[in-house]
Amino acid sequence: MEGSGPREPGARMLVTARGQHDTIGGGHLEMCAVEVSRAMLKSAASGAVASPRLERYALGPTLGQCCGGVVHLAFELVDASLADVLEALRARRREDNWRLSAIDGPPCAVLLDADGAAVAGTPGNPPECDRERGTHVMRDQAGRSWLVDPCLAPRAHLVLFGAGHVGAALVRTLGELPCTVTWVDEREDMFPAEVPANVTIEATDMPEACVAAAPPNASYLVMTHSHALDQRLCEAILARADVGWFGLIGSDTKRVQFERRMAARGLPQERIEQMVCPIGLPGIRSKLPAAIAASVCAQLLMVWEDQFRTPI
Repeated sequence: MEGSGPREPGARMLVTARGQHDTIGGGHLEMCAVEVSRAMLKSAASGAVASPRLERYALGPTLGQCCGGVVHLAFELVDASLADVLEALRARRREDNWRLSAIDGPPCAVLLDADGAAVAGTPGNPPECDRERGTHVMRDQAGRSWLVDPCLAPRAHLVLFGAGHVGAALVRTLGELPCTVTWVDEREDMFPAEVPANVTIEATDMPEACVAAAPPNASYLVMTHSHALDQRLCEAILARADVGWFGLIGSDTKRVQFERRMAARGLPQERIEQMVCPIGLPGIRSKLPAAIAASVCAQLLMVWEDQFRTPI
């Protein structure tokens, strides 16, 4: 991408004969991309080779969009030849991967791990790529163009305690975002039958163990059915020195009570001050579970973008 565009570099969209999933930003650009994609699908269905291609779109002069930048779109046919790459991506979704796909000549794709070793895809020697650059196009020594597509594990991880109405509403929203969630509650029957793919359920009588098992710099959100359990979890979380962010549902009064109890138990004041309570964005006063979830989710996005110095 050159200049401004409707999505960040690396945005993806899947187009089928009758629908589409995700977005590259909507508008005229997306309409053109869908047309090209469906033409490739039609060509492949007729038996022709639908080779990958790279197209350049000037958003202002060509498409009349206000962004005004230039977007380069890579088009690839997803068929049985990519089955092993897709299966490896699914199995390795909690790990960093880099997908290299030839965008001129015969279709060719390979999946690399964090060490640059091929773990799936077309046999052969993939070209060396710069895994620090993000999404980009490179040329190998033979002059062939390759799309370098980072498929990175989500950096943001939330440990969510409480499977009540607000917790359930929050999980539904977070299920659409590039993060991972460990959802913890003592009451197994409170969890829905199905959860988003990025959510792991922990039904346990020892929720404090989930604090100990959390990765460094994780975020924590406590909203259980019990103030006594909330208190224990707060103390376990603030005992860690590597907390990325910690929020507790409740009022200013609840915060004061918890602060006094934790101070009496010897927790350092600088740790206690890490606790965010009340949670959510200022100005949103609704107590509807969906409204609280929307407010807290927006707060988490702000925290994570600041923490990782990039849009998630």
